[in-house]
Amino acid sequence: MAEIRLEHVSKRWGSFVGVNDFDLTIADREFLVLLGPSGCGKTTTMRMIAGLEDATEGNIVIGDRVVNDLDPKDRDVAMVFQSYGLYPNMNVYENIRFPLKVRKVDPASHDERVMRAAEMVELTEFLHRKPAELSGGQRQRVALARAIVREPTVFLMDEPLSNLDAKLRVSTRAQIKNLQHELKVTTIYVTHDQIEAMTLADRVVVMNKGVVQQVGTPTEIYDNPANTFVAGFIGSPAMNLMEGEVTQGTFRGRNVEIAGIEAPDGPVTLGFRAEDATLAEGGAGQITAPIYTLELLGDATMISVRAGGALVAVKAHKEFRAEIGDTVSIAIPPGICHVFDTQSGARLDISSGARVA
Repeated sequence: MAEIRLEHVSKRWGSFVGVNDFDLTIADREFLVLLGPSGCGKTTTMRMIAGLEDATEGNIVIGDRVVNDLDPKDRDVAMVFQSYGLYPNMNVYENIRFPLKVRKVDPASHDERVMRAAEMVELTEFLHRKPAELSGGQRQRVALARAIVREPTVFLMDEPLSNLDAKLRVSTRAQIKNLQHELKVTTIYVTHDQIEAMTLADRVVVMNKGVVQQVGTPTEIYDNPANTFVAGFIGSPAMNLMEGEVTQGTFRGRNVEIAGIEAPDGPVTLGFRAEDATLAEGGAGQITAPIYTLELLGDATMISVRAGGALVAVKAHKEFRAEIGDTVSIAIPPGICHVFDTQSGARLDISSGARVA
């Protein structure tokens, strides 16, 4: 049983608050991703779970034990870092085996456990090599195998893919997801990459400035962001956000007017996703403006225009061709729109205007 409970956990250094009142239960075998920009508190949260940082307030419970006063070695967690942390003088076999020697595991079981871990990450043919002879992706797989061989209660992964190139990130991401499924170990994964979060997580915790902004499945967070921070952080591209004012059901901003918005009169921030809007024929859309930029993505063409005081993106079909400066019209049905309070950033219920907690 490896349920983890963070009970109103905070971390402060003097007057600086790194993490504020983090309160969450992570289910046994769950893959939880802590997501947010640099400095948001996600790595600090992980380090408190690992025992590398002391919590200023609150309890950290792993299984049925409060672990606040336990040393890292006694918490039964295995960490995989952004820097691989391999011993350059040891070959791959010895690097993977090292945690077993340190923990004084029965030497008779070492070979079987090392080979099993190496096989899981497809390293069996590299066991005799030193880290300097490996690629970045192979070194990261050694670090994964070293964590696996421990057979820990919890995996903690701190931006393990950041040093890999784009192609390796995709393949290693798939490997991590498959490993977690096979091993059935509770995993907490830190990243600033929202694509990693959306593809790996059972649930995502979005953080900003030490505060949890939203917790939910990737689908919940993508479809119903709790506030403008989450809306502007999740998605590639992020949600289009435009400031304006609603009057009698019509949103008006700079170069944009959308009827049928069921929100209370007053200033709001309106959002919609690029893939939910379409190009309209003959200037029939709610935004008509010259093209600011074009990006060919392979499966689609991304078009950006300036409207509502912001850059607004829409996805067109991959065969669409135009030039920068050509005028396009974007159709934005009111049903695809999200409405947020301009001052607080909190999401409004589009049907009633009530804030969503």
